[in-house]
Amino acid sequence: MNFDAKPFLLFSNIENGLMHWLLVFGSFIGVIFAATVLIALGIYGVSGPVAVMGRVRQGLHDFVNLSPKRIWAISWLTIIEAVRRKALLVFVVFAFLMMFAGWFLDSDLRADLQVKNAVSFALTTVSWLTIPVLLLLSCWGIPEDIRVRSIHTVVTKPVRRNEIVMGRILGFATIAAGIVAMMGIVGYVWILRQVPNNASLICRVPVYGTLQFLDREGNVSEKGINTGDIWEFRSYIEGGSKASGAYKFSVDAPVDRIKLESRFEAFRTHKGRMGQSLLVRYVLVNPTKDLRVPLDSFEIKEFNLNEQYLERKLSFYDEARMEKRTVDLFDDVVDQNSLTIEVQCLDVGQYLGMARPDFFIRLPDRPFAVGYFKAVFGIWLLTVFIVSIGVTSSTFVKGPVATLLTFSLLIIGQGFREFMIKLITGVQKGGGPIESWYRLVTHMNDTLELPDNIGIKIMQGIDNVMLAGLWLMQHLIPDLTSFVMSPYVANGFDVPWNVAIFRSLAITIGYLVPCLLVGYYSLTLRELEAK
Repeated sequence: MNFDAKPFLLFSNIENGLMHWLLVFGSFIGVIFAATVLIALGIYGVSGPVAVMGRVRQGLHDFVNLSPKRIWAISWLTIIEAVRRKALLVFVVFAFLMMFAGWFLDSDLRADLQVKNAVSFALTTVSWLTIPVLLLLSCWGIPEDIRVRSIHTVVTKPVRRNEIVMGRILGFATIAAGIVAMMGIVGYVWILRQVPNNASLICRVPVYGTLQFLDREGNVSEKGINTGDIWEFRSYIEGGSKASGAYKFSVDAPVDRIKLESRFEAFRTHKGRMGQSLLVRYVLVNPTKDLRVPLDSFEIKEFNLNEQYLERKLSFYDEARMEKRTVDLFDDVVDQNSLTIEVQCLDVGQYLGMARPDFFIRLPDRPFAVGYFKAVFGIWLLTVFIVSIGVTSSTFVKGPVATLLTFSLLIIGQGFREFMIKLITGVQKGGGPIESWYRLVTHMNDTLELPDNIGIKIMQGIDNVMLAGLWLMQHLIPDLTSFVMSPYVANGFDVPWNVAIFRSLAITIGYLVPCLLVGYYSLTLRELEAK
């Protein structure tokens, strides 16, 4: 894996996460309510806040007295409308791509790379075909009903505005579920037929630990050595010294054998021995008992996976006692359900690069279909999120604006949120928008100090206001990268629950509730006669 997947919320911290969501949600509602009261007070005087409270009571009444039958009726009408608008024609495009995709995939690659390309293509195709269709349907549905006045036949019936919003979201989510499920099944069959016979579709279940570096003197270090690579994902340890990377794994129950899997990266300062890769050694450490169990060294397979097994009984030569010993892995080495393994490079003048996900305990594999359909479920969750935002935005703006708003939220949440955070925290050099423009025009490097004058201070003050707005956007725009689960399956890993599934599910539900409130009140206050 070439990314460090951190857990989102463990089950022990769900309460803290829920309290944080309630705090953010309550703050959002509070700000909207206060602004509405002030605006109503300024326009209508004393009667304005009274009218606002009346709207609030009416809203509570409507949400308490929801009718599942009316919601499903709106949903069914939404499904029929989507079918009439030729939404299912996306299957034709998907079938066309699946029929001829094999012509353009390189069949001369290694078997594992062919599997990776096939899985990535299938899941990416499902995602890229489904998302635009649901984006347009959800953003243009209500505005189009208002334009052709078909919504009047609904609101004149005993149907509440929140039921219209909920019915729309449920209908589009049902359409998305059908499209994604059908494409996912076809894509799964296509993958089975596309991969070569000597390839294996696996779904590894890794248990990651924590990584701590030791320098060449054996002292704890924050990072390893930087060998000059711009991408600082991996840090390097020096070979032939006390430098090592100490991985600490959580071990719950004793087993007869533990499977270790790693993918380290070598950096050579000289050729070394011809035909031989770098020598690596694992050392099992129990700091409480001052026990160090060195395992047999092995050559790492660069650009490939290295598999090692730990037996329950381990025999090694104890250099301190000058004798051969046998220890029990769980009784002697594991310390308080924690297994510490130091990774050392034995070749002098060579460097071994590693990151947290480069070394893990491999549990028994799961069927490939489990990980694949988890990734398909992630695509559906993303479409539900897009549908919620699209339907909500279409209640207060027209179709083109709602489409642009939802699409912008999707792009920022998946690609530019990290850059926005760097601007807010000051990690990104060059200052705010105006300062960056000033440096660009004056050809000034972003590492140089700006002149100390009144104009620069005014410019930086305006940038601070803009960055404050970005801070607000940071808390409103979610991180949507967890919805993209195809890299796990393409690299042969299972999709983790606490990293991807739970995070995506929590974001979808967390944004669905405020979307229903905003959509309800926006549709209530909107003039339906206006086209």
